[in-house]
Amino acid sequence: MGKGDRRTRRGKIYRSSYGIARPHTDIVTGAAVAKPAAAKPAAAKKAAPRKKA
Repeated sequence: MGKGDRRTRRGKIYRSSYGIARPHTDIVTGAAVAKPAAAKPAAAKKAAPRKKA
């Protein structure tokens, strides 16, 4: 039992999946666990190209 086993928590982490062994909700409180927000830059405007004199 380990990384290759889909039924264990370690196997779920390895395969980046969720299920009974690795739920999205906190077992103690029953509240949904917040996912870490990916650092997604806001839509930045590009500066207009400078005109040559």
